[in-house]
Amino acid sequence: MTGIVRLVMVALDLLAIVLFVVAALAWRRRYRLSSSVGFLAGAVCLLLALLCGAITVGVRGYRALTQEVVAATIKTEPIAPQRFRATVTLPDGSLHMFDLAGDAVYVDAHVLKWHPMATLLGLQTAYELDRIAGRYQTLSDEQNRERTVYSLAAAKPIDAFDLARRYWVLRPLVDAEYGSATFTSATAQRGGVYEVRVSTSGLLVRPAQPR
Repeated sequence: MTGIVRLVMVALDLLAIVLFVVAALAWRRRYRLSSSVGFLAGAVCLLLALLCGAITVGVRGYRALTQEVVAATIKTEPIAPQRFRATVTLPDGSLHMFDLAGDAVYVDAHVLKWHPMATLLGLQTAYELDRIAGRYQTLSDEQNRERTVYSLAAAKPIDAFDLARRYWVLRPLVDAEYGSATFTSATAQRGGVYEVRVSTSGLLVRPAQPR
């Protein structure tokens, strides 16, 4: 997804170096105006390269989204009243187990949709599961009983979702960024197996199809 972005970043870095060298030579020859323009252009290229680098790092952990896809499979097993174990299988095959309190399993995600001009750099609509939690059926239980929330997101120094919200310079590249959530009952005596699906319209959950 970010291969072209990396190429653009390298090209901008090289261009910045060339501009800085040319500007330095012009300064030595006392061409002050030309030198200043060269330094300024080099700085702009360097800033654009840093922006590309931030985007490359920020989308790590996100998966390309072109249609409705299975983001996770969740198996629930009751272990006590209003407590259950959720075993989450992600698309990369990794397994994660969580002991949750509540009547339902809740999952939310980040969805990041780039502007068509950004797709020319190889950026596609992407998603990342963010949290899994237990959810109570009644509001009073939700307000007073134990809350259990865990992260499903990949650890990274920069998050493209946060970048898109905080920095205006990214706004021309971002078409939409939003959160989406879904939940399903986890009170069945024998538990259940569910698919968490994600599309450009958000998350949904349904019973897993037998294989």
